[in-house]
Amino acid sequence: MNPLEDVPSDSARTFTLRHDLRPGDLGTIVSLHAIVYAQECGFDSTFEADIARLLGDFIASRTELDRLWIAEWQGRVVGSIAIVNHSGKDAQLCWFLVAPSARSMGLGRKLLHEAVAFCRRCEYEYVFLRNVRVLTTASHLFRSFGFEKVAERASERWGIAMVEEWFVLHPFGRRRFWPSELSNP
Repeated sequence: MNPLEDVPSDSARTFTLRHDLRPGDLGTIVSLHAIVYAQECGFDSTFEADIARLLGDFIASRTELDRLWIAEWQGRVVGSIAIVNHSGKDAQLCWFLVAPSARSMGLGRKLLHEAVAFCRRCEYEYVFLRNVRVLTTASHLFRSFGFEKVAERASERWGIAMVEEWFVLHPFGRRRFWPSELSNP
């Protein structure tokens, strides 16, 4: 089954989240990102290569402070999100995507809730993420969870000119640390 095919609207309660990896999961996540971002943002194949490399590196080196969730509906992958530990104090939210056919049913909110709850359990002082300005629905969702946009910059990657946005969440309200990458955006 293709993850981009329509999901019936009465299926919102049947999504499952798991973090055990099964054969084909990584390829499906990479493919889903490549297809959706090409269609919605115009990204080229270098984006797919970056996702594949970074996701592979993550899987090869993950610890108990890292987690990748896979959202399924009737045995097919329709979304993902990950928390990547950087220093024990901070983490990055990555690979957050819901297939277009599974949107508007609360799955994105469910994935983000799981990721933020995990960050609290790990006692991260802050969590950061990068977004692309044209993804306004994602930006609204991040803000609804308490993420604050702290920087933005124009860049050219993945075959297009874009504006990247940086968001930070302090899960416990302490605002002492910022990603070092934000010092020179």
